[in-house]
Amino acid sequence: MFDIIGDVTAFIEISSVAGALFLPAGLARPATVTESQWADHRLLTRTAEEFAGLDADGAVEAVAAARRLRARADAAEARAVARLAVVRGKDASVAKEVALEARISETAAATRIARGTDLVHRMPLLLAAMDAGDIEGYPAGQILEATAMLDNSQARQVDDLLAAKLASGRLQFTDPYSLVRATRRLVENVDPDGQTTRARKARAGRKVVLSPQDNGMATLSADLPAEVAASAYARVDAMARRLRNNGDHRTLEQLRADVYAALLLGQDPGAGAPRAAAVVFLHMPITTALTISDSGCELAGYGPLPAAIAREIMTNPHSMIRKVLTDPASGAVRDLGRTRRRPSAFLRDFVTARDRECAAPGCHRPAHRCDYDHLHEWGELGVTADHNGGAKCERDHYRKDQPGWTLTHEPASGTSSITTPTGRTYTKTLQPITEPAPSTPDIPRQRCRERDTATTEPPF
Repeated sequence: MFDIIGDVTAFIEISSVAGALFLPAGLARPATVTESQWADHRLLTRTAEEFAGLDADGAVEAVAAARRLRARADAAEARAVARLAVVRGKDASVAKEVALEARISETAAATRIARGTDLVHRMPLLLAAMDAGDIEGYPAGQILEATAMLDNSQARQVDDLLAAKLASGRLQFTDPYSLVRATRRLVENVDPDGQTTRARKARAGRKVVLSPQDNGMATLSADLPAEVAASAYARVDAMARRLRNNGDHRTLEQLRADVYAALLLGQDPGAGAPRAAAVVFLHMPITTALTISDSGCELAGYGPLPAAIAREIMTNPHSMIRKVLTDPASGAVRDLGRTRRRPSAFLRDFVTARDRECAAPGCHRPAHRCDYDHLHEWGELGVTADHNGGAKCERDHYRKDQPGWTLTHEPASGTSSITTPTGRTYTKTLQPITEPAPSTPDIPRQRCRERDTATTEPPF
């Protein structure tokens, strides 16, 4: 015997890889899987033979589908472990059970539980982006780490602001590094005092660590203030490149390691460093330099710094100050002070200050360690000027001339794009050094006339 529910007049097709089933409209649940999600899911049913028959475009699309599936799976796991933590309360065995089922260490399981809990309760919009397949669990975890010191209300505020930037197109999910860097800026804006306190505490914890590795190797690392570490790396890198340019056959990575060790051991690394090799670039609004505000400071190649720390770097006797003029409406760099170098060096400095990093999407090499790249080649009547130049690392400078690759850069807007041999295009928009100034409303004409007729005597 069958019970008829409601007026059965319409049927809905429910399909899967197993086939199709027609159910009465009143009994069928609304579809929870979109067409694109179902297309991604079909990737899991492909055989090895089908993968072997893919062309380049099909293979790249399979990579994209796999990334979206991982993101959704990470979101599902986040909700599951967060729920388990609620159901079991503060039971210390939760991490153990997750570790056994997920086949990871107990420490890694505890990290996933914390990440899932934070996504559900502190950054739900970031979790929604994972549901949409836009970002995987690992980069989402890096964003969470940047907000770990905030309370729940502040974290949700950062979540809202980050989502707004993504919705506006000022940020893209295609560049997780920029997402993390933008999050650090938002954290500084939401909690500037706390950011400075944490930075000072972190600097007090600087240290050197020796970690044994396999095959007779070891890692020697140091936790240092960002500007010190950046300067040290720039010096080592410059000396390694000089050795390579002089004909040394070691790889650049090997040269950096050997120079690093030689300097620490007091030995001659075989090459000197240019005087400017250890230079790093710190961008700071004039209002922050004068302590009027506490935002907008950024160390090239690293990201935002607390204003108090940036002012300490600025007042170091070895620091050199140079004026950078920006457009108040957009925050884009428009000019530099011209009192330091000849015009050719000025142009390179201007592009370095404007671009701050390699213009190619996905690359964040600091601009002062990049080439000046003609957007329209010199041999094709391209001029050497700021509007026809951009910062490109050596690898991307070479790549733009390879078959199938197209790199474009619009200096005025800070927008770059790269098109791959399979026809996919990825875009990057550089965030301005300073946020655009809010527009000032026009003063009513009547008030202007009243001010014109008022006395000009000082009120004292």
